[in-house]
Amino acid sequence: MKDLKDKIVWITGASSGIGEATAYQMAKEGAKLVLSARRKEELERVKKACNLPDNDILVLPLDVEDFASFEKHKESVLNTFGRIDLLFNNAGISQRGGVLESNLEVFQKIININLVGVVALTKVVLPEMVKQKSGHIVVTSSLSGKLGSPKRSGYCASKHALHGFFDALRSEVHNDNIKVTMICPGYIQTEISINAIGADGSQHGQMDNNQANGIPVEVCASKIVKAIKADKSEIYIGGKEVLGVYLKRFFPKILEKIVLNQAPK
Repeated sequence: MKDLKDKIVWITGASSGIGEATAYQMAKEGAKLVLSARRKEELERVKKACNLPDNDILVLPLDVEDFASFEKHKESVLNTFGRIDLLFNNAGISQRGGVLESNLEVFQKIININLVGVVALTKVVLPEMVKQKSGHIVVTSSLSGKLGSPKRSGYCASKHALHGFFDALRSEVHNDNIKVTMICPGYIQTEISINAIGADGSQHGQMDNNQANGIPVEVCASKIVKAIKADKSEIYIGGKEVLGVYLKRFFPKILEKIVLNQAPK
């Protein structure tokens, strides 16, 4: 998608973090935006900051665990703009809790938000893109979709699963002129660790040092937009943690030792 001007871009998780920053970048490119997340007041704040005409931006509150509502929300987008050119599946939640102490409900919630909700919304939007014979699906995965990290087993599982699903989908929709881009951020300066879910289902409520010292979210968003315009299949964004992907591929034992050193003693 070399030119985003006047393209209809639907972003989930648009009220903060990567979704918010990407909305601003898309607005600068001249895209028309649909902003979705649970908090309407935060979406309205983002809408205002985008500085787009009211006719070019739609605030559409959405809970990604409410799969049954997706069809209705898609119709709202089509009634407003008539088409969907790009779906950015960005909503997600992280985890801070070991396998033994974490409630099963914690894993279920993470899988519902990070995987099932993404698959469900994609399935609702995909027929419209097939009809158009064009479209772009972008998914926020993580470097944790390529690696495993202690205290994040459910999160890693959900992100790994995204790659299996969307790599398969990419091959299925290629002849319909539909692109799929996987975004794999490492440490980005967002509140993902603060909002992470703990072993008992409560909010973690703490900023990780690695997150606080990570890549500025505006830099991440700029790289995402560049990847979309270049029709990239997959990109990694971060600092030295990105090397983990290549260690996993070529020197897995070295990565295993690094991960073991990160594990609780």
